[in-house]
Amino acid sequence: MDMIIISQMVLAGIAGAVIYTVIGIAPGTDETAVLAPVTIALALMGISPYVILAFFIAAIVAKKLTDSIPVAIAGIPGGVMAAPMVEHAMVLKKHGMPDVSIKKMSSGSVIGTLISIPASFLIANLIIPYADKISEYAGLIFFLGAIFLAFMTKNKILSLSIIIPFALLIQGLRHLYWGLEVVPPDVTVFVSFFLGITIGPIAFTLFELLNKEHRKQLLRMGDKEIQLKDSKKEKGFPNPFKILTKEETATSAFGSFLGSVTFFLTPVGMTVFLGELLTRHIKDPVKRASRAISTMDGLTNASYISGTLIPLIAIGLPLSPMAIGPTAGLFNAPPVFTPEHNIHHILSMGEIMTATVIGAAIALLITFYVTIKFAAQICAFVFKVIPHEALIGLFAGLVVMLAFMDGGWLNIFGVILIALVSGLLHRNGVNYGVLFMVLYAAPWLLGVLS
Repeated sequence: MDMIIISQMVLAGIAGAVIYTVIGIAPGTDETAVLAPVTIALALMGISPYVILAFFIAAIVAKKLTDSIPVAIAGIPGGVMAAPMVEHAMVLKKHGMPDVSIKKMSSGSVIGTLISIPASFLIANLIIPYADKISEYAGLIFFLGAIFLAFMTKNKILSLSIIIPFALLIQGLRHLYWGLEVVPPDVTVFVSFFLGITIGPIAFTLFELLNKEHRKQLLRMGDKEIQLKDSKKEKGFPNPFKILTKEETATSAFGSFLGSVTFFLTPVGMTVFLGELLTRHIKDPVKRASRAISTMDGLTNASYISGTLIPLIAIGLPLSPMAIGPTAGLFNAPPVFTPEHNIHHILSMGEIMTATVIGAAIALLITFYVTIKFAAQICAFVFKVIPHEALIGLFAGLVVMLAFMDGGWLNIFGVILIALVSGLLHRNGVNYGVLFMVLYAAPWLLGVLS
């Protein structure tokens, strides 16, 4: 690894940190929707794997550091993973402490990053001896993963019952494309189907607006007023270990380690479960809220990083909810990355560690400093100047472009079909993770059934 590659990784880390600092603050930006398309696009552009990994790690650390800002200020999650913290953040806001809430959550994220990176490499080393056996049964593991995640969703019966029909839809479209010679017989359309699932809820909501009767029933609201309180100015570079109490630091570190160990489970579920478990004994509402948000933010950061790094280092297959969602482009972005040839196979463990440390360090230095110093100002800028619809349109346009690259004009309509089905299922309580697992398991599952 020469200095040119290292300098490129540094620049990629800076770009990822800056871009996703802004995106993280934008309300409601789903992690998969804003990370997966960009990662896949970078891979298809032929960018160096070193650079892509450094960019991604910086992006996810920055995103997780800043998606807590709109939670603390306005009670609006900056991403799916920030939703469990809303209730506790509102307790602190009620007591006039939104600035404290931002500092506690951001500091928890730093703890989560610092704990999860070494923990991920340690756990990955323990798994490596079993990697070949795990890879051999990948199809079965994905199928079992779909069943497992189905039992953890809101609508368990629907989640279980759609596994085979959704697999039929995926493989049916692929065989249609092969039969019509839209794509060669040796090409399997994957990326655009994956992104179709990602934009499912958005696509379903937009198509609902075409129904005149549905539009009439929608609630009309004016501009939402959000009051921003000036936070106290911090002198020098903020120190997360001084912002958090010793108890908060210990709980954040412990929660982060547990989040790394349980990388194969759903991050949202573990955040809610462990966050509440580790803080329910505290009676004072302010102390409990402070402990809960710092612990939860550390846990979410840790589960995202470990869910990326452990499968990437040890197996090379996306065997975690994080890996089959936002991180999917690191494992499968054909023809550049495939399950048999991706970053796991291209980079050594030392090279993965170097890219990870560079990306994470840059994001922590830039985003943590900016978050603590200028959270209210940045939040006001994003709320006033950057429409949520503009971000949705940007990523939706990227999905359409990648769908065309994958299978031409016909595939755009195929992706719309998958998006609408996924959106309807998601609306009725089926988790993203179930659909992603079925996408991976579909060839094996229908091969067994046939």
